[in-house]
Amino acid sequence: MASRLDRYFQHTRDWRAEKQRLRAILLDYPFSEELKWRQPCYTFQGANVVILGGFKHTCDLGFFKGALLDNPHGLLIPPGPHSQASRQLRFTSVEEIEEKEPIIRATLENAIEVERAGLRVDFNQKHDLVLVEELLARMESDPEFRAAFEALTPGRQRGYNLFFGAAKQSKTRAARIEKHATRILEGKGMHDR
Repeated sequence: MASRLDRYFQHTRDWRAEKQRLRAILLDYPFSEELKWRQPCYTFQGANVVILGGFKHTCDLGFFKGALLDNPHGLLIPPGPHSQASRQLRFTSVEEIEEKEPIIRATLENAIEVERAGLRVDFNQKHDLVLVEELLARMESDPEFRAAFEALTPGRQRGYNLFFGAAKQSKTRAARIEKHATRILEGKGMHDR
């Protein structure tokens, strides 16, 4: 695995210097370094702790249980509006990484403490899922569809509901439900193959 990761850091096209600098910091800690989801991922005692990624405008450290971490400087931000657990530290230069290195190190130490303590993120919003009206109507009129939707994992249910609910018009929400009905009946999530 080390050679695959070495090749990754040598040949990555985006944010190469920033990723190499962050890797040097990460390797000072008792993480196992693995390649997951085509990105360097750092685990502690078998648990995913932080992933190193590069996007269009930033190079990021993504913390899987970031919602549980101390954030006195307000630099840990959710990657999206529906993110419950993950948080990111974002950077745009090696100089910024070096300037914020004490904060990065404190956050990494805090993330290891969270794993050692066995803390878990409370996903209450998953259990309090409020389904869109059109989805409820489809479930009431089609018991087989209802059973299939309820058999999906909470994450898949939430993903579909967010996607359906993002449409502004009722007819668009209904069309999205109809388009994905076969996938739901097959027990597949939106992004499953």
